[in-house]
Amino acid sequence: MTAVVCGSFAYDNILNFEGKFEDHLIDSELNNINISFLCTDMRREFGGCAGNIIYNLSGIGADAIAIGTMGNDSSPYLEWMKKNKISTDYIKIIEGNYTAQAYITTDKDANQITTFHPGAMQFAHEIKIPTDQSISLGLISPDGRDGMIQHTEQLIEMSVPYIFDPGQGMPMFNKDELHFFTEHASWIVMNDYEFKMYSEITGFSTSDIVSKNKTLVITNGDKGSKILTLENDLNIPTPKIHDPKDPTGCGDAYRAGIIYGINNKMTLEKIGELSSELGALKVQSFGTQNHIFSDKIKKLLK
Repeated sequence: MTAVVCGSFAYDNILNFEGKFEDHLIDSELNNINISFLCTDMRREFGGCAGNIIYNLSGIGADAIAIGTMGNDSSPYLEWMKKNKISTDYIKIIEGNYTAQAYITTDKDANQITTFHPGAMQFAHEIKIPTDQSISLGLISPDGRDGMIQHTEQLIEMSVPYIFDPGQGMPMFNKDELHFFTEHASWIVMNDYEFKMYSEITGFSTSDIVSKNKTLVITNGDKGSKILTLENDLNIPTPKIHDPKDPTGCGDAYRAGIIYGINNKMTLEKIGELSSELGALKVQSFGTQNHIFSDKIKKLLK
């Protein structure tokens, strides 16, 4: 029952802005922006959707692998993965390229502005999903455009159910392509903003998706999340966090809970609880792969 996580590996350059973005934007000048934010705190972290998700899956003892691409600067990341007992067997190094780089600025209200250089991620299609019949579940998360399409096609050909998580990769696809991903997915996961964008492009409402017998998960930060099916409309609360540090990567932690829950045949309620607790745990640490898995999380795995 091995899950395969298809997605990006990146270095996250995380900056904290002590003010609010909205205080520095002029509504009448949004088409003529020339602005900078002074950020006195900056960290470089290991990140990328696949990297973050597999870190969480490894931390909770899930049977999972991740596939993806890195560049010539991959050595620190590969060493980090090995230190955390995460397989690097399905990571391909793309010579002459940087590993993908994200520059993420977070303001005091946890709003984020991200600039992203794809680098080696653009060659994700050059690595294939294992075809030895060991894969029971797939996740399609933000990656190179061709990689996301081809990995989806491979999962369909292998008759492996998959979770579609377009995230910040959504603008790469048109209406027909998003319909393709959706039509063949078993689960669809987005945050509230992403789902609004997705609905505008595709014309699909929540009822349109669940009527196709798919499970839809919509997360909304500290406002909680929803898990929707034909039979269920679950509201999952977000655990209270007294000292939040950094929201970056909490969505990826949440997705790890979904993958673990599906592969271990948990109820939707248990999947929601585990996923929310993982997301909340991540928020309490800086960076996307620095949190330690608590006894509370371990109890939810039983």
